[in-house]
Amino acid sequence: MYLEIVTPEKTLFSGEVIEIIVPGSDGSFGIRENHAPIVAVLKDGEIEFTDTLNSKQKFNVKGGIVEVLKNNIIVLAN
Repeated sequence: MYLEIVTPEKTLFSGEVIEIIVPGSDGSFGIRENHAPIVAVLKDGEIEFTDTLNSKQKFNVKGGIVEVLKNNIIVLAN
């Protein structure tokens, strides 16, 4: 899956990932390959993902939006 995490100031991450966990407004949820299309609001919290080298990375966000479509994930973070 291709993940892009973008803030108003810069792109925090852009690349291939195995999975991602985001802080949804109704609770955290995970996204893996072939996830159903979704657009969700994010609350303050931590985005955690595993890249293709099996390395975990984390970013704190103060809300935002995540869109998943055809194994492409875009996070517009505050």
